[in-house]
Amino acid sequence: RALLPKFLVRGHLNSTNCVITQPLTGELVVESSEAAVRSIELQLVRVETCGCAEGYARDATEIQNIQIADGDVCRGLSVPIYMVFPRLFTCPTLETTNFKVEFEVNVVVLLQGDHLITENFPLKLCRM
Repeated sequence: RALLPKFLVRGHLNSTNCVITQPLTGELVVESSEAAVRSIELQLVRVETCGCAEGYARDATEIQNIQIADGDVCRGLSVPIYMVFPRLFTCPTLETTNFKVEFEVNVVVLLQGDHLITENFPLKLCRM
């Protein structure tokens, strides 16, 4: 089993409470990495949960994938995050007693040697 190379990626999302008609924005900075970066992607995931007395069923579906960087990113350079929510596959976050529709964004950094680094951020979508 190969060891994960040392790396440091910093960044932020401007908000995790999002208006569905406005883009998700933020930025990432690759501060350092022993291995070359192959790509950086944003994955938008819809999570549907149904439940009753017998238990809960959770189903996560990737509904959008955007590559925000291709190739070895310059260290210290700000990479902008800008993702428009797809109208046909998103809705306001919904939570009832037995049913939930939630959204998450995964920031995925793929390094040389097929090392995959993922960070998950729950989102709350609303309509204004």
